[in-house]
Amino acid sequence: MKNFILLLAAGILISLCGCSRKNHQQTMSEQTSASIFSKGERLPASYFSGDAFLYPLVSKDKNNEFALGSVTFEPGARTYWHTHPKGQVLIVTEGEGFTQERGKPARALKKGDVVNIAENTEHWHGASANRKLVHIAIANYKGNENVVWLQPVTEQEYNQVNQK
Repeated sequence: MKNFILLLAAGILISLCGCSRKNHQQTMSEQTSASIFSKGERLPASYFSGDAFLYPLVSKDKNNEFALGSVTFEPGARTYWHTHPKGQVLIVTEGEGFTQERGKPARALKKGDVVNIAENTEHWHGASANRKLVHIAIANYKGNENVVWLQPVTEQEYNQVNQK
């Protein structure tokens, strides 16, 4: 009888460990598919087409001559054409999208891509038509300015990029 109780207890313990492992694997899987940062606050329609959001990470201060933030673009969302007086770096953390310099072919973006945008280069970036895009943006300052906003990316310009 004592052996039976020990076997029963061992069986229960093993099954509990199995459930715990499954739950742990499920939790880990959910964490890896979740975004690194919160979506943040909606960005203004005066500089972005579609639903775009910013989660600020680092602001310019006495130690940093740049701003750093996580930007989420829902499918179809994108920046207006713009420039940065001291350049910008994008680090794609999730999804798919595009960036394009004026007069050049668009570049497809995916998780893990790093884009170095030279100073005063007219460009835009955003999500593909069907997938969201999340990237960390690092924009350097020249004096008190880190971006110069221009006109919207037209539907024709955007649709051409998404057909490739």
